[in-house]
Formats: sequence, C-alpha cells, structure tokens
Amino acid sequence: MEVCFLRGLLLVALTAVALGDDGQVTFVSELSSKPAQKLSKYGWYGNVRLQRFHIPEETAIARWLFSVTKGHSFHCGQHNVTIHIRWGAPPVINPIDLVFPNATLWVPSLSLTLPVTSHSSTTFNLSNPAPGTWYIAAHLPEDDGRIEQKGFPSCSYFFQPQLSIRRAVDTPILQHGTVLQQTTAPDRPARLKLYVPAFASSLSVSVADCSSGEGADSGNCSLVLKLGSSSLQQGPVTVNCSGNGCSAALSSPPWDTWLRVVVESSQDNRTVTFSIVSNYTVGCKPQSVGLKADDDINKLRGNSSHTNSTSAGNSSLSTDAVALNNESASLLTPLLASACVWSVPVLYEEVDVLSLRFTPVNGPNVSVTNTNPTLLTYPLHTQATGGTLNLQLTLNTTNVNLGNSSSVVACLSQWAPVLELNHSQPCRTGLFGGYGLHVNASVPKAVVRLPFPQSTTWYLTLQLTCNSSDCGNTSVVSVVPEVFVSACVEDCGTYGECRLLRSYSYLYSACVCKAGWNGWGCTDDSTAQSYRHQLTATLLLTISNLFFLPAIVVAIKRCYITEASVYLFTMFFSTFYHACDQPGIAVLCIMDYDALQYCDFLGSVCSIWVTILCMARIRDTFKYALFILGALLIAMSMQLDRKGLWNLLGPILCALLIMVTAWVYRGVRRRHCYPPSWQRWVLYLIPGALCALIGVCLYIFTETEDNYYYTHSLWHILVATCVVFLLPPKEKGREALGWSRGWKWSWSWRPRVCGYTLCESGKDELYTVT
Repeated sequence: MEVCFLRGLLLVALTAVALGDDGQVTFVSELSSKPAQKLSKYGWYGNVRLQRFHIPEETAIARWLFSVTKGHSFHCGQHNVTIHIRWGAPPVINPIDLVFPNATLWVPSLSLTLPVTSHSSTTFNLSNPAPGTWYIAAHLPEDDGRIEQKGFPSCSYFFQPQLSIRRAVDTPILQHGTVLQQTTAPDRPARLKLYVPAFASSLSVSVADCSSGEGADSGNCSLVLKLGSSSLQQGPVTVNCSGNGCSAALSSPPWDTWLRVVVESSQDNRTVTFSIVSNYTVGCKPQSVGLKADDDINKLRGNSSHTNSTSAGNSSLSTDAVALNNESASLLTPLLASACVWSVPVLYEEVDVLSLRFTPVNGPNVSVTNTNPTLLTYPLHTQATGGTLNLQLTLNTTNVNLGNSSSVVACLSQWAPVLELNHSQPCRTGLFGGYGLHVNASVPKAVVRLPFPQSTTWYLTLQLTCNSSDCGNTSVVSVVPEVFVSACVEDCGTYGECRLLRSYSYLYSACVCKAGWNGWGCTDDSTAQSYRHQLTATLLLTISNLFFLPAIVVAIKRCYITEASVYLFTMFFSTFYHACDQPGIAVLCIMDYDALQYCDFLGSVCSIWVTILCMARIRDTFKYALFILGALLIAMSMQLDRKGLWNLLGPILCALLIMVTAWVYRGVRRRHCYPPSWQRWVLYLIPGALCALIGVCLYIFTETEDNYYYTHSLWHILVATCVVFLLPPKEKGREALGWSRGWKWSWSWRPRVCGYTLCESGKDELYTVT
C-alpha cells in the first residue's frame, strides 16, 4: 500500500487571473512524501529503490525534493547518489554500460547526480508535467563486490523523495471550432485544455488578433504557443508567434485524451490579449460492429474451449481457426471498400503475474493489404508496466509467394496509431515516437522487446508496401503478430534468474545474473566465467570440507563420539550446500536449496559450540545437557535470522564464558595455570587459536564475489584445522568407544545382564582408585 504523508489541498494558495469567459483560474497546492529507504550499491535492478508519485491533470508546476542522509557518524567519504526520473513506467537504466539483449529497445531516462557527505538535498522543477504516474529510482555507485556480513556496521545512506505541485482546478476548455478570448502576461501564461477524440488524424491550434494595447507594435504577438505536456523524454510542440498570429499543427495526435495548451508572453511588463481556436480532423474510422454482442460471446466461448481441450481438440480448433481466418480474408476486400482501416479485435488474457497475452480473436493469422492499413489495439494497464512488452511479427509464406520488392511494414506506437505507412514515412505520431519493423520473403520474422513499457494504449499498424505502385498478384498477405507481456526478457537466459520485486503495492521484475554474466537480460559475457572456472570454484568449495576428516578421526580416537558426529554432519551438508550454491552450470543439489543452507549454517555453529564446550572439560552430565540446549537454541535462532551476526557470536561468547570460568576455577583450585603443560599451550592451543582468528578475519573482512571461492575454501580448511588443534586429549578413565567411569555406575559395550538391570561388581567399585 502506498504511503503518502502530507497530502492536502490548500484552497487559497495561489490565484492567477486569466481573462477567459468568466474570471479567474485557481491554483491549489498538493503535497506528498514517501518514507526514507536505505540505498544500495548498484549491481542489478534489485538494488534500486523505486518510488511512485501521481501527478493529476492540469498540474502547472511539479517540484521534487530529494534528500539523502547518512545513517552512521563515522567517516565514509563522499558518495554520489544517482536519481532517475521517468513518466509512465519505471526507468530503464544502464549505469555501468552493459549490453542489452538483441532487439531490446529502450530510451534513457533523466538522471540526476547528488553528492553526499552527511546530509544533502536537491530540488527538481518541471513545468507542465504530463499527468499520470511518475517513477523515481535511486541507487549508489557500482557495487565493488565486497561481501558485507550482516550485523557489522557499514556506511548507509537513506533516500527520501517528496513532491509539491500546483494544480489548476478550473482550466478553460478550448472546444472544437469555438473561439476564445484570452490574456497572457510574462508571469501569468494562459492555460487551456482541449479534448482529442479517438480516430483524430490531425489537430491545429491557431492564435490570432494579438493586441497589447500599447505603442505602435500593439499588433505584434511575441507569444509562445505550446501543445502537450512535458514527459522529459518528449516535450511539447512549441511555436514562436510573431506578427498578428500563428498556428501549431499535430499529425496523429494522442487519442481519447485531454491535451494541454499554454500560451506565454515574451514581452516584458506587457499583457497581451489574443483569440485562440482549435480544430481537429477525423480522417479515418473502422467500420462499426454495432451493438449486438452475440458473436463476441461465441468467440470467447471458443477461446475457452481451446484452452481446456486435449491435443486432438486443439488440432481441430486450429483448423477451425485457419478456416475462420480464410473466411475473414475473403471478406476483407468488400470490407475495406467501405472503410479506410481494418480494425482487428484482440483478446486480452491475464496469464500470471506480469504475464499478459494478446490474441487476435479471429485466429493467429491477420490479413494485410496494400490499399488500407490493418490496426490492432493493445491496452496496457499500470500493473503490466513492470514487465517487458514483446512483439514478434512473422510472415506467413505458406500460400503466398511474396516478391523481393514487397514487404509488410509495421509500426508499434503509443497513444495514437500511424495510419499512413510506407518506407519513407517515419513510425512516429505527433508527440511520441514509435517502433518500426518490417518482414519480407528474405527476413520473415522481426522481434521488438520493450522493457518497462508505458501505461497507455498501444497500437500496431500493418500494411503491405511495394516498390512499384502495383503489388501485382499479391494484394493480400497473412502475418502472425504475437504480442505479449513477460516478466523478463527471455526469462533471463541460462545464466540469469527472473526475480519479482515489489515497491509497496507495485510489482516489477528484473534479472539477477550469475557466473560473471551481466546486462538487462544476462546476455553480456564480457566478464563471464568459463566452465573451467566454474568447475574449479565448485571443487574448491566442496573438497575443502574434506579437511574435517582429520578432525573426525581425532575426535573418535579421543573418544569424543558426539563431537565427531557433529563434525560429520557439518562436513556433509557444507559439501552439498556449496555444490548447490554455485552460480553457473556446475551445480549439484541433492535436496532443496533452503534446507541445505539451513543445515550448513546450523552444523557450522554447532561445531564451534561443541568444540569449545569440550575444551572446558566440564562434567559429562552438564556438557551433554549444554550440547542439547545449545543445539535447540541455535536451531531456533537460525530459523529466525539465518545470516544474523549474533547467531554466530552468541554461541561463541557463551561457550567461551563457560570455558574460561571452568579453567579459572581449576586454576584457582590447583593454584597453577590451567592447562598446566606449556607444551599444550605452545603446540596446540596457540596454533589452534591463530587458525581460528585468521579464518574469522578472512570470513569477515576479505571475502568478495571475485575471490569467494578460494577465501571461503581457506575458511573451511582453517576451521577444520583449528578443531584438530583445540580438541583436548583423551580424558583419564574414559574407555575406548565407551562412557566415562566418573559416574556412580559405568556402562561398557558388553555388560552383564541380571534380569532387566545392568549388574556391576560392588567390590570392584569399592577398590577403584580415582
């Protein structure tokens, strides 16, 4: 759920006078704020902090305040925070200049850089912003690859965006063919709006009868006429007026929307009065389908049965679809005789999260002619802008032989279609650019992918074009337009994983790459790891766990069977966890990844716990009770926060406290240092402690993504080696593979059984020397 603090209307905030029909234009102020979020270094799109702001219609000025605050007081140096702004969809960014997948098109968004030391802020002002949803993305510079352990203090920065707007609540409406008298001044531009209906092919706005009422040049306009809003990628159409008037024209204006008109005066300290009028032309409409909806219901039923049928039924339905398409192609000629464009109905299907499919109702094949364009409409809602819009156009050459001089030209545009297609006509509407592609006999397939498409209605226009005026015998061809929304580009390929991300209630997706691959779709192999490198990393991380075998042998030889079992558990699950945790294709998973990770972390901490308690040399009753209690508490903490710092430090500190207490108690009682032998200190305890200390330093301070496979392997070797050094010698009175005789009763592996109880010699117990 979106969080908006401070959102209100200040009804008497600003007032400006525009001499329209009856008075004044009133401006109100609206404020909105988002909570501060912790920034991350950029490695992939999941490190970006994404926020959304809604700008209503008739907004005159939008001002963003971007604040960045450092989270800790220690010196972190100066970092640059990069802020990206885009209208209609999340910004597509490429801060480290990586390669995009083939046929993937994108437009760079506006980027701001904010240097930060302790606290910094900047503002960004935008006049006449486009209404709708605006997206703000922020991140720190490129990730250096260092692996930071959770819980240790680090440099943190928090980013908070806020928005203030001024919105007009009673903007005059410029109606078709109606002349309005308006007044503008340098500090008070005239603001109007007009409605553009669907199927409008052109729009013109004219300014005339300019008069400033002062001096000889009172009839000189010196005005600036602007049509449209500012979306950062595309600005409004601007015309500088001189003389008595001027006019601004748009071909293919945006359909079914309100268009902003602003007239500014460039004369200092002068108020200019003028008249303004708008006209639009509806040049082309498809044939009306009427109000009867029975045919549409039957088509929906057909699609439902097609989805739920068996493979045999699918074949028959596909044949029916081809027959239906052939029937529609036969009806195409008389239909186009009465309509200048053929509009194909499209079925909108929601398949999954960020997964949509658009299917022509009459079948996958769409007929295209050289006389009139074919139009398909694809409405794209806000929930689908977090994915990738895919268009694949395939020429059906089964029954038609298309010459080399002929091709099918297509234009995918937003807000309005381009209804005049040829090789010289650009794929562009009056205010927005489009994406053009073509197919012919030599190139029968074309693909376009648009990551994070804008939320609007998209239009696909198709038309057959020939180099000569006559296409000969081929006047109608068939193409298959496949339009769908997917979460990621080609599911991120072999070396990537498509992740679903969330910013409050808004969902979007991005690829996280592995094995050195990078890019928007994990197709950039400039730093990719070879198979030999991946295999080496896997072998190092798994075989290094075999260094626990000496620790297991030493533990068994010294009759520490429980400790040896824990080491065996740790070695087994650490080996197979790292075999499953590899980023490339040299991977082996014997069970669920999460289960392997849990067992590896649990076994590692329990190994440290039992080793230190074993060094404490406490009574077996307390030692095994602490083993069980510690294992249960460690298992609980691992479930709560597996990578938390205190999950490792807590058991270590508790075990060390118990060991130091036991050693101090023995030293005070015996009145000399414990352990008493200097050989024990020099040859075992100090080398073991050094191995443990070096291993911890490697684990915490030196691991990066590049050196992980050998630094973590050294961690395995050092930890296993320190266990060999730190395990205490065999206790006196402890039999091989048996229990200690320090208890009141002993239990060997071959006891004498008296009925249902174990028997022992009371005389032997009496004369036992302890």
